[in-house]
Amino acid sequence: MSFVENQRVAQQRFSLLHQKKDQVILIHYSCESFYDSEDGRTPRITSIACRNLGSAQTRSFSIHQVSELPKFSGVDAWDNYDNIEKELLDQFFAYVQEHVAHALWVHWNMRDINYGFQAIEHRYKVLGGTPTEIPDERKYDLARMFVARYGKRYADHPRLESIMKINNITDIGFLSGKDEAYAFKDRKFIALHQSTLRKVDVISSLLEAEISGHLKTNAKWWDVNGGSARLVWEKYIWTPAGKAVSALLIILALVEWYNPDAKHDFATWIKNIADNNTENSSK
Repeated sequence: MSFVENQRVAQQRFSLLHQKKDQVILIHYSCESFYDSEDGRTPRITSIACRNLGSAQTRSFSIHQVSELPKFSGVDAWDNYDNIEKELLDQFFAYVQEHVAHALWVHWNMRDINYGFQAIEHRYKVLGGTPTEIPDERKYDLARMFVARYGKRYADHPRLESIMKINNITDIGFLSGKDEAYAFKDRKFIALHQSTLRKVDVISSLLEAEISGHLKTNAKWWDVNGGSARLVWEKYIWTPAGKAVSALLIILALVEWYNPDAKHDFATWIKNIADNNTENSSK
């Protein structure tokens, strides 16, 4: 699709999310760095946070919380990681099962097997679970929607941190991807959980700002309203009104070429044509 069509679809999606706020679940998760995996293993999950846009109620699932359950008492979380992670994902997919039929899932770049819904599902399968899959049509990637809405220059890379600064959103507890990788190696599971909660809160704030019309970006007017002569043509000229204006200009040009002495008096030219037609028909 063209930029204009992508922008139109993004606006329709934002409108839908606004209308169905109580059904919108914002989701984010933290995991082991997938760049450090030497054996190709799917990164281990450390925490997942889900927040309802309408009520702001948040459910979270994390390694440090699960490790406090009686069944894991007295056991080092690192030594028993797979079992604890399996329990975390049992709880998460039970939550998904409760909401999958009606929820709209808003995320930030959770798109593939490296980092995304597929990665969580695959990790659960590896641990012996059967995941409840969320249909793709119910997933809304806010990162891509912002690009579609405002163009690629709406924020610097990394865009999430950049758009936070532009909108004066606090970064307390927020860890970058690099810092999360270090936190996992250092077994700082509480810090990872806090970062996941902060990020799902940030996603909520950004979506709220967009649907209320208060989101600030680095996008220029030209970025949002075209960006090239071709897009301006598509957005403004190649429309019913634009076609009508273009046709009128062509007619006026033909008038000038056909009768240069008419001095651009289009009405007179039309009247003369009508009179000539009447005279010819009466003969």
